[in-house]
Amino acid sequence: MKQNALFAVIPAEYVKKLKKMAQPSFVDPMLATLTQTYFSNKEWIYEHKFDGERCLAFKKKGVVTLLSRNRHSMNDTYPELVKALMQQETDNFIIDGEIITRNDKGVSDFQALQGRINVRAYTEEGFKQKKVPIVYCVFDLMYVDGYDTRALPLYLRKKLLKKLLKYSKTVVYTTDVVGKGIPLFKKACKLKWEGVIAKRADSLYVGKRSRDWLKFKCIMQQELVIGGYTDPRQSRQHFGALLVGYYDKGKLRYAGKVGTGYTEEVLTMLAKKLTRLKRVSCPFVDYDESTQGVHWVKPELVAEFQFAQWTNSGKLRVGRYKGLRDDKAAKDVVKEVPKAIGP
Repeated sequence: MKQNALFAVIPAEYVKKLKKMAQPSFVDPMLATLTQTYFSNKEWIYEHKFDGERCLAFKKKGVVTLLSRNRHSMNDTYPELVKALMQQETDNFIIDGEIITRNDKGVSDFQALQGRINVRAYTEEGFKQKKVPIVYCVFDLMYVDGYDTRALPLYLRKKLLKKLLKYSKTVVYTTDVVGKGIPLFKKACKLKWEGVIAKRADSLYVGKRSRDWLKFKCIMQQELVIGGYTDPRQSRQHFGALLVGYYDKGKLRYAGKVGTGYTEEVLTMLAKKLTRLKRVSCPFVDYDESTQGVHWVKPELVAEFQFAQWTNSGKLRVGRYKGLRDDKAAKDVVKEVPKAIGP
C-alpha cells in the first residue's frame, strides 16, 4: 500500500505531526494495568483480552522478525506467521498483537499454546502447525513506511492498522467496541474469556505499563517464578507441587504451592528443567513452611498460573499451572495488585 493511500484515512493535521525516522530494531511494548473498577465510557474502547503470547512483528525490506516482549526471537516457533507477513504487499512496519490458539470451545487458551512454546515432541513442522494452529490477533501499529505512529491517538492508529494489512485466518484484526465496557465484560465472563482490555481512545503508545490501558479480568491469573518443588505422592511421577513466588523490591517472596494442571508430558518436561536448576538453599526470603520433601531450584523459570484469589496471608488459593513463559525475565515478575482506576 502506498504511503499516501494509507495516511489518507486520518486527518491531514495528524499526518503533518508524524515523525519521520529510521525503523527501530525494537519497541518496548505498552502494558495494561490491572483494575477491579469496571466501567463503560464513550471515550474508551474495549477489546477481547486474549490468553496467549505477546508478539511484536517487524517487517523491513521484505524481512520479517517476530520478537517477544523481552526481545526473544519467535520466528522458529511460528514460521507460518513469518510466511503470512512476508506475503503481505505492505512493507516496513511494526505491529503489536497476541499469538493465540483456540480450544474446542473457540476460546484462546495459553495452556494449549504450550504445544508450540515448550513441548518439542513435534519434529515435523507441518504436523506441529496442524496439531496446534495459531492466530495472530493484531491490535496496534507503532511504525509504518518511515514514520513513527506512536504519538498518534489510539483510534487513529487502529484506523491505519485496519487498512495496513490483508487479514486472513492467520493474521486477524482485533475488533473493538466503543463505550460499552460493562456489556462486553459480562459477555467475556459468560464465554470464559480471560477478560477485556479497556483502552483510552486518545491514548498514545508508550513503552511501559500505563493506566491508559486497563485489564478487566474474569479469570485471575498471572506469571510467577518457580523456586522449588515437592516430592511426588501416590502414582504421580517427577514432582508433587511447584513452589512459586514473585519479586518485591528485589526479593523473592513466597506465594504458595501449586499442585494441579500438569499432564504427564508437562511433568516430564518440567522435571528435566528443574533438575538442571537445583540448588541447596531456599530462594524465598519468607518461606516458613516445612522443608521435608522440598527441593530448591534457581529462580529462573517463569510460568503462568490461574487461581481463585490471593489469601490474606499473600498466598494463592486454588492455584493451577497453565504453562511456562519465556517472554518475561524472572526478576520482572511482581504481584499484580488491582488499582482503583476509573474513566
